[in-house]
Amino acid sequence: MPQAKSHIEIAFRSIAVFADDGQLDIGEINFLLGLALRDEIVDEDEKRVLGQIFAQAEKGHVPANVQARIEEVRIKHDIPRG
Repeated sequence: MPQAKSHIEIAFRSIAVFADDGQLDIGEINFLLGLALRDEIVDEDEKRVLGQIFAQAEKGHVPANVQARIEEVRIKHDIPRG
């Protein structure tokens, strides 16, 4: 059976992140990024999905350390703003 596209898995896993407490923390960012980096490359679909997840998180209160991690990931992997 073929493996699901990683961007679909990232989107699916993000549902649990937001359902839990409605916020994104550093561990969850690292987990979702890890899914994208399994093949060592963040492709365009993964970038798009991660950008949407980050934008959703930023609609609420984002602690400074989490915002800094989001910005670090955006810059390093060229992830667009939602």
